[in-house]
Amino acid sequence: MNPTLLTERLILRPPQTGDAEPIARYLNDLEVAGNLARVPFPYHLSDARAWLATQQARQAPNQTSFSIELAGVGYVGHIGYQPSGKDAIIGYWLGKPHWGRGIMTEAAIATVRWFFERTAAKAIYSGVFHFNAASLAIQHRLGFTETGRSTLLCLARGAELEHIDTKLTRERFQQGWPAGKRPASATDQVLEGTIKP
Repeated sequence: MNPTLLTERLILRPPQTGDAEPIARYLNDLEVAGNLARVPFPYHLSDARAWLATQQARQAPNQTSFSIELAGVGYVGHIGYQPSGKDAIIGYWLGKPHWGRGIMTEAAIATVRWFFERTAAKAIYSGVFHFNAASLAIQHRLGFTETGRSTLLCLARGAELEHIDTKLTRERFQQGWPAGKRPASATDQVLEGTIKP
């Protein structure tokens, strides 16, 4: 079983088939899907079910995905890793009703800390489309630095778009977010019965 992480407001857990309806609802919004590279628009329940069918119970850290549950609300978004050669790329999205509340920063700190604790990786890679200032601000908060510009296909917008490439080194993350440091109102613990930190 892939791990489940707990922060003060969030449960970060493996994706489940019951996530299909909120995934489809949140991603069938161009303001969300249009910030992501590989998500079509319109986005249908069948798309969510097809994606969930690809998720396996046990994955290497650089293939691990977390559904984001907000206390008292339920499923609100997703964060996870995909391999790129020997490296890992982190990607994430949050349903629009939940923007601007620090939820993704809280989720990202917990999952990046987990990733560096579980691997010997020296860095994690990511990036944003040039217009996605909010996502870039999250990455800067975590310690990501900009490494260049590229172009990347945005499936939802049907176009190649300018992409800001970013990188977070283990050392920079640990300097900015040592084990005792938390984002506002967030702690990351591991739920009983899952992988221990």
